[in-house]
Order: sequence, then structure tokens, then C-alpha cells
Amino acid sequence: MSDQKNIKIPKRGNGGGGMGRGPGGPAGMMPGEKPKDFKGSLKKLALYLSAYKIGLFFVLVFAVASTIFMIVGPKILGNATTALFEGVMNLIADNGKGIDFNYIGQIILFLLGLYVISALFSFIQGYIMTGISMKVTYDLRRNIFAKINKLPFKYFDKTSYGEVLSFLTNDIETINQTLNQSVTQIITSIATIVGILIMMFSISWQMTIVALLIVPLSFIFVVMIVKKSQPHFSEQQTYLGHINGHVEEMYGGHNVVKAFNGEEASFETFDHYNTTLYSSAWKSQFLSGLMMPIMNFIGNLGYVAVCILGGYLAVNGRLTVGDIQAFIQYVRQFNQPIMQIANISNILQQTTAAAERVFVFLDESEEVEEHTTDFDLNKVAGSVVFDHANFGYNPDKTIINDFSAQIKEGQKVAIVGPTGAGKTTIVKLLMRFYDLDSGAILVDGHNIKDFSRGDLRNLFGMVLQDTWLYNASIRDNIKYGRLDATDKEVEDAAVAAQVDYFVHTLPDGYNMLLNEEASNVSQGQKQLLTIARAILADPKILILDEATSSVDTRTEVLIQKAMDNLMEGRTSFVIAHRLSTIKNADLILVMNEGDIVEQGSHDDLLAQNGFYSNLYNSQFEKAEELEDDLIDDLRTVSPILG
Repeated sequence: MSDQKNIKIPKRGNGGGGMGRGPGGPAGMMPGEKPKDFKGSLKKLALYLSAYKIGLFFVLVFAVASTIFMIVGPKILGNATTALFEGVMNLIADNGKGIDFNYIGQIILFLLGLYVISALFSFIQGYIMTGISMKVTYDLRRNIFAKINKLPFKYFDKTSYGEVLSFLTNDIETINQTLNQSVTQIITSIATIVGILIMMFSISWQMTIVALLIVPLSFIFVVMIVKKSQPHFSEQQTYLGHINGHVEEMYGGHNVVKAFNGEEASFETFDHYNTTLYSSAWKSQFLSGLMMPIMNFIGNLGYVAVCILGGYLAVNGRLTVGDIQAFIQYVRQFNQPIMQIANISNILQQTTAAAERVFVFLDESEEVEEHTTDFDLNKVAGSVVFDHANFGYNPDKTIINDFSAQIKEGQKVAIVGPTGAGKTTIVKLLMRFYDLDSGAILVDGHNIKDFSRGDLRNLFGMVLQDTWLYNASIRDNIKYGRLDATDKEVEDAAVAAQVDYFVHTLPDGYNMLLNEEASNVSQGQKQLLTIARAILADPKILILDEATSSVDTRTEVLIQKAMDNLMEGRTSFVIAHRLSTIKNADLILVMNEGDIVEQGSHDDLLAQNGFYSNLYNSQFEKAEELEDDLIDDLRTVSPILG
């Protein structure tokens, strides 16, 4: 029903739209582009975490404590190894001394206790951190959903719904996984590195220096790999969103795709996205996968050097066998947190890209702050005045030009005109889906900007060509018009909209669940349900966009009568496509290219023999032509049928 923009075949081979972010979107990142504000995105994420400072403090304490207990293990185990080695040497020397199994047993029991406590602390910090990550994820999802309701309609003119859905799914899940897993890994890795360094220096400063020589070499390779992989991670995240968005759009309207033979074009677009995703995902995963083998190779070089030096020191009596065994364990453990940090650095790149997308969306400009309605809404009768209204979806193109009209309360106003004349735009402005560039719209003398949007829209009831029903019962779908309505009121509204008779023929009647696309009822029945919803809402002002266009002729007559009863005493705006349906309108506004070119009653406008008269006569002539063609066809077929 929109006059706003032409419908285009959704072929986006150049990467627009989708469930991620297209290059043209406000929050888009060009494929391969790095996060524009890495530090800023991390700071904003830290603000969400700061609400759980106490929990994070205990995560830090328990993670560090768990790590410390694990770190001291090899040193204590080294004492047992030394005692065992010395006992064996005593047996070989046959000096009357043997292996002190009591001492070794005490060490093993003490070590077992340390590991149990370490595991317990690790469990506690994991439990706390999981709770924090879930709460942060909950807050982000909640804020995104709230943001959707605060964004102006113009945002969705340039951003697909699938694209917005990506923020709630792909990006939030990426952040959730990182918080749940990587934060504690960072803490434990840093604590492990510091603790192991202390233990290593306590055993041998010479071997520690040799072991540390591998760190700069490892750091160089980490930086090189991160720089190479980061753009591919960003591109991977973006095109994952594009694929999800394309699938959601194509299969949401698969009937249209098939009707217009758009399968091939759709597949080409999907194949482009999928190929790009494959390429970026392959490169990002391959490069990040190189991290561990390279780090292992460098770590093994350091391990060999430590073994050679340790053997030399042991031969000279400067180290015990247990110290060498403990040091080798520390070298192995020292490489592990370095590799973890290197791996986390890649994850953080992906997470930052996702977080930036989310925060850019959350920073989008919202609708102008609402005024609180400070007058009695119950006294609103329904008069409407358009006072020199000007509006354009784009600043450089005005659609509504100096539009003025006065509608008295209770009048039935028809808005007619060719496609693109601005009929639906007028309704959108009336409902404050968009704000005027200049001029004013008054309801009962009050500028609509003086109403809160919620109060303003409560005055209106809408029945549109495009029906919207959600996955719930028929009763709940009708009740959406007024959530506090009783079952009796719902059924009365259904009777008035000619819904009741067919509902009783359905399984479970009013309690029958409509599926996701409401495909278990006909298009005409969908329209009847939306009309019943509007009747239940009992609005002061009605907006009807050719509400009977999707029903058969017999049902249309019944609905038209119900609508006439509903419009009695209420101001009604009817967007008319078939001019024969609005002959009894109190006022007809004839629009063309955003201007009211004529206004008056049906008879008055026909008498003027102007724009409206031409529109009406062209429809009448077309109807006569169709009737003549039908008669000719019947004459042709009749002899054949005998």
C-alpha cells in the first residue's frame, strides 16, 4: 500500500541488504573492513559488564586461586620425584636407606587436595561467569528489541528486517560465547603466565631466560596472523548476516519468487553470498588455525633448549632431578596460556566486529522525544485538519506539497488518486509514522505532536490490504485490537465483521491456532479477522485501505454493511482504488503528485468533469470493456459447447 518506493526484485548480488549489514546500510561495514572503533566497542561492552562488578570480582578471585593451586602442583610433585630418585639411588648404593614412601604418599595426598580445591574454584568461577554472560546477553537482546520500537520508520526504509534480526541472533550469540568462555580464559591465562614465571625463576633463572626467548618470536607470529585474519573474520560475520537475511526474505515470500520465476536470480544472489562467505571463512579459519601449530613448533624449540641446559645443570649438581621435571612441566604449561591468549585475540576480533554492529545499531537516532498528552482523550471527537503540510521521504524530493484539508468529525473521507499520488503517505503522516517537514496536522485543534504516539494511535483503527496475523489463536488475533476485551466482546466484534459464521466451521473455533503465515485460513478470512480486530478496538477515527479488496463479492457486501455501521458517527479515511465503492463518501479528496487537485462529493466532482471524472470514467469504461470481452468469449464458446 505504500507510495513511498517502488517494489524491486530482490536481487542483491553486490551485497546489499540481508540479515547482516549491507554496504549501503547505516551500520554497514564494507567486506574486509576492520572494526572502525575497536577500543570504543570494547569500552561499551565493558559498561554492560560493569553492572556486575561484584560477580566479576569473585570470578577474578576464584579463577586466580584455581590457577595458583594448579601452578604449585608441579613444584610439589617435583619434591616427590626427587625423593623417589634419591631413594632409588640409595638402593643402588646399598647404604641402608631406601625410598621414603610415607613422605611421597603425603605429597601425593596433599597434591590431590590442591587439585580438588582448584577444580572446585574453577567450577564456582565458571558458574558465576556463565550467569554474568547470560545477563549481559539478556540486557543486549532486551535493549535491541526496545530499540526496534523506538526507531523511526525511515530507518527501516533503508534497512531490511532480516538485517535487524541479525543483531538479535548472530551478533549477540557471538558476544555471548566470548563472554562465557574467553573472559575467564584471559584471567586464568594471565594468572598462569605470571605464576609460572615466578615458579620458573624460583627453580633456575638461567633456564627461565632461555624459555623466555621464545616469547618475542611467538608474539611476532601472533601479530602477523591476527593482522591477516582480522579482515576475513569481519567479512565472514557480514556475509553470514547477508546469507541469513537473503534466506529469510526469499522463503518468507517464496510464493512470489516462484510466481515470477525468481528462483534462478535468488540462487545466484545466494551463491554470491555463499561463495564470499566460504572464501572469507576459509581464510579466517585457516589463518587462525595456523596459530596453534606455529606456537607448538616454537614452544618445542624452547623445550629442547631447556632440556639441554637442564641436563647440564643437573650434571654439575646445581639442580635436582625433581626441579628439572617441574621446570619442564612449567615450560609446557607456559606455552599453553600464550597460545590461549593468541587464540582469544582472534576471537576478540570477531567479537568486536559483532559488538560494533550491535552498538552502532543501538546508537541509531530514535524518534523525536514524545510529549505527554495533557488533555482528556475521551473528549476527542475526531475532526482533522491538514494545515499546509509538506513532506518527503528524502530531503531532496517532496511528495506532499502544501497539503491542506478540513475534515469534520463523523465524516467519511475518501482519498483517491493514481498510484504514487501520496494517498498512503497521508495516512502515515496522520498516524505519525513520519513527521512533517513543515506545516501541521491537527486533531480536534491539537497538533498531533502534542499527543504521545501511543495515545495518538489509540485513537485510530486500521484495516489494510496487507493483513497481519500472528502465531496465536483466532481469539487472540482479534483481541489484539483491545487486549482487555472479554470473550463476549471478541465474539460480538466477530459477528459484526461476518467472521463468526466461518470460525464455527473451523476445528477448535475461536481457539484454533493460526500458523506462522496464517496459511490455514484463506486470504479473505484473514481480511475478515483484521476487520473484526478494528471493530473491537472501537476507535474514534478509522483508516481503511480498500479493506474489502481480498474477499469475494458476496462477502464484500456483508462487510461493507458492517463497515457502514462501524463508520457511523466516526471520522473515517478510506483509501479507495475502486471508485465505485466510495460514492456515498461525505468528502472525496482527489490527489495527484502529492497535491489535492479536487475535493467534494461524488456528484459534485463528476459535474466538474475534471481529474476525478476522468479517473471514474476510465474505470467505468474498463469495466464495460471487460464485460464486452466476456460476452464475446461466451458467444465463441457457446457453439462449441452446443
